[in-house]
Amino acid sequence: MSNGKMDRELFSAARRRSILVVEDEEINRELLAFCLQDEYEILCAASGTEAREMITARGEALSLVLLDLNLPEGHGLEILRWMREEGRLQTLPVIVMTSDRDAEVESLTVGAIDFIPKPYPIPEVIRARIRRVIELTESRDLIRETELDPLTGLYTPVFFFRYAEQLDALTPGEMDALVLDVNHFRMVNERFGKAYADEVLRRLGQAVRAWTKQRGGIACRRGADIFMIYVPHGGEYASLPEEMTRAADGEHPDRIRLRLGVYAAVDKNLDPDLRFDHAKDAADAIRGSLADTVSLYDDALHEKQVFEERLLDEFHTAIEEKQFQVYFQPKFDIRPETPVICGAEALVRWKHPELGMISPGVFIPLFEGNGLVRELDNYVWRTAAEKLAAWKKAGGFTVPVSVNVSRIDMLDPDLADILRDLVEKNGLLYSDIHLEITESAYTEDGPRIIDVVNSLRGDGFIIEMDDFGSGYSSLNMITTLPIDVLKLDMVFIRTAFSGKGDTRMLKVIIDISDSLEVPMIAEGVETEDQVRALRELGCEIVQGYYFARPMPAEEFETFMQEHSPA
Repeated sequence: MSNGKMDRELFSAARRRSILVVEDEEINRELLAFCLQDEYEILCAASGTEAREMITARGEALSLVLLDLNLPEGHGLEILRWMREEGRLQTLPVIVMTSDRDAEVESLTVGAIDFIPKPYPIPEVIRARIRRVIELTESRDLIRETELDPLTGLYTPVFFFRYAEQLDALTPGEMDALVLDVNHFRMVNERFGKAYADEVLRRLGQAVRAWTKQRGGIACRRGADIFMIYVPHGGEYASLPEEMTRAADGEHPDRIRLRLGVYAAVDKNLDPDLRFDHAKDAADAIRGSLADTVSLYDDALHEKQVFEERLLDEFHTAIEEKQFQVYFQPKFDIRPETPVICGAEALVRWKHPELGMISPGVFIPLFEGNGLVRELDNYVWRTAAEKLAAWKKAGGFTVPVSVNVSRIDMLDPDLADILRDLVEKNGLLYSDIHLEITESAYTEDGPRIIDVVNSLRGDGFIIEMDDFGSGYSSLNMITTLPIDVLKLDMVFIRTAFSGKGDTRMLKVIIDISDSLEVPMIAEGVETEDQVRALRELGCEIVQGYYFARPMPAEEFETFMQEHSPA
């Protein structure tokens, strides 16, 4: 069956459409009604005033208006102009009926979609023209519904990329791809409500559309809070985030923060979606930055992207070949006059066969953002447990080992079973493994995380809150969380012992740990003066370069034996 025939069959099988006949001659109204009544519901108006009233009342239910031009109480062209000025009536199709050939062009210019000459042609011609106009209009409306985002009025991505290709063909010069992203939009939704968030997006859409139209470009909304803009090259974009922020909420500009990624003078040989991926990469490069709002995609960013793609591609090979190595950094109890080793933290390093040592500051955030960190964490847990079991079996001195448990790990329904299996298979005690969970994990998924942690503590695992002080938990919240140890974020150590060396905040935090009756671990300790000051403030455990850097398992085993209690 051809598409045209299918469309006609679907059309004829659907609901009866309503047609308004606006004609002051009664005989003409009756002729048209008789001609069309078998297929359509026919409404009639005999004057301009009556036509306006019926269109206003029934406009959204009408499929077509048959409009005579010479009417009492208002000319047909006046009705056409009025309809085109009314937003909701602009898409209602109108066929003009006239014997004035000179009026046909003006009618089409004002907004009529077709005309039927007077005297009327045979009924079959009238019905065919009406049917075709309604089919085309409804097809157009269906396309428009999928073409435009209903909230912002911008293009949807499918149509945006199609029109971007057309714009390339029509624009001989260079083009710029822009991505405007709302920082932490989920939090805007949660803090101020969906109605406010939708209004922000609607206003942003209006402002983006107006800004883009002035520059001869196109725009769309992708996902919840990402706006893509395609404009001729050469614009100035430094002020765009601030301009759009004011448009989104001029009364509360601090609520909304935008960042802009720009891929200037795009390579038109790239697929349109890849061009905007580059612009998105540029925007993501300043995610979390308080100073930068605009970022350009350049060669350096491209090289970084290529490098990261290589790391992602080689991740599973690295796991299989054990390129990832688990290092151990000791923790010392500084309460005795001679500090005593009391634990260690397992840290991962990547020794790449070609690239050498890759910083965890590079690959861990990358794997967190791409869903691979769970597999990496499992590898570290497994390796650490096996090493600890080997040291115990050898009969030497051992200490508990802390392993990182990310927020993504905490959402794994099999987490508890995985950790229990590690302990039991390796013949360990649950207290041999300390689980480091960041403060932010507690605050982002509080109730769910707390349930998981309570279950793990019930098994006997020791829970350390990592990076304490870097999150947003209130003191009241801290008192109710299941925690065995607080681990102070190293930023506090750097701040307290730099410049004037103000340690008052350290004292406050250590007092909090005392009130909770849990030990405090200070991370990032590098000097004897820091150790002395922390001891005086009441800190119990420290970790840092002053005692030892992270070291491979073999070196740590020797280090542990050398520092074992007499």
